[in-house]
Amino acid sequence: MTSRRMGLFALVLTGALALSACGGTTKENTDQSSSAAAPGAATGAANPNAPLKQGLKITFLPKQVNNPYFTVAQKGAEQAGTSFGAQVKATGPSDASASSQVTYINTAAQQHQDALVLSANDANAVAPALKSARKQGLKVVTFDSDAATDARDIFVNQASTQDIGAGQVKLIADALGGKGGEIAILSATPNATNQNAWIAVMKQELAKPEYANLKLVETAYGNDDDQTSFQKTQGLLQAHPNLKGIISPTTVGVAAAARYLDSSSYKGKVALTGLGTPNQMRKFVQDGTVKSFALWDPSKLGYLATYAAAALSSGQITGAQGEKFKAGDLGEYTVGANGELVLGPPTVFTKDNIGQFNF
Repeated sequence: MTSRRMGLFALVLTGALALSACGGTTKENTDQSSSAAAPGAATGAANPNAPLKQGLKITFLPKQVNNPYFTVAQKGAEQAGTSFGAQVKATGPSDASASSQVTYINTAAQQHQDALVLSANDANAVAPALKSARKQGLKVVTFDSDAATDARDIFVNQASTQDIGAGQVKLIADALGGKGGEIAILSATPNATNQNAWIAVMKQELAKPEYANLKLVETAYGNDDDQTSFQKTQGLLQAHPNLKGIISPTTVGVAAAARYLDSSSYKGKVALTGLGTPNQMRKFVQDGTVKSFALWDPSKLGYLATYAAAALSSGQITGAQGEKFKAGDLGEYTVGANGELVLGPPTVFTKDNIGQFNF
């Protein structure tokens, strides 16, 4: 959690529980003396006054390239790198595949990069490669979607898992005007750490008395592919003729679902919310297909993750709870439990405020 709250957005979701987005990840036992040990177990003391090293080589590895969300995050990473003189190299697979990411992780280690900034497609599938890379001296920062905690140094969480999951349920309930009915979830990939953690919170929320009139009938997976997500939306509506709402906590999925609803007879009859960028969703909010959705600023997420990578590589922090470092324009951050940092709460976008944002 930051030591001071950033005034990033004007409207934020309620809730303040700071839970890790790697919920459900199995933690493996490791030798705490090794360089692949759990966060905070690195040898040597942190020196918060150490200067950031010049010429650091940092690899930025998203879940997939050419994804609008990660393109924005990459710009933030590059902005951070420019501010402290680092070489930020963006690379990655065209599909959201953990096995494909492993190849890029191995390459970063072989090229003797100083740090890796990674959004993991699967928490455990990438862990062996990350542990090997860390033994070779690579600092590992995960962002957006975590890896196993003993396979990285820091996790930069976009917002607390509780805030995101609970907020999504509230948004769909509000969109339905309290009438309730059958709802479905259109997720990304089945093994996406962040998606699964948010969905787990959504199910907990749906079990509460205030949401007794909402019934989750299916969770579908669009694999963070536009066409697949479009087809899954169509499939959900055909399989559940009484469906009243869809939650899609993925920028690719919510945009594809909105596009399908916008051009179908379901427009205005089936509610949609999720996590999307204002530029992707602006048309659908303005024409009434979507009443509201939420997100944080991906560029700030990439920016913070890159500064954390630099702080690790420069010895300012080791990943231990309580350590502090300065993240450029975002100010000072404090490392939380399990090596986690939290950017801040998400923003709810509606017709009234979406014009204020451009990303």
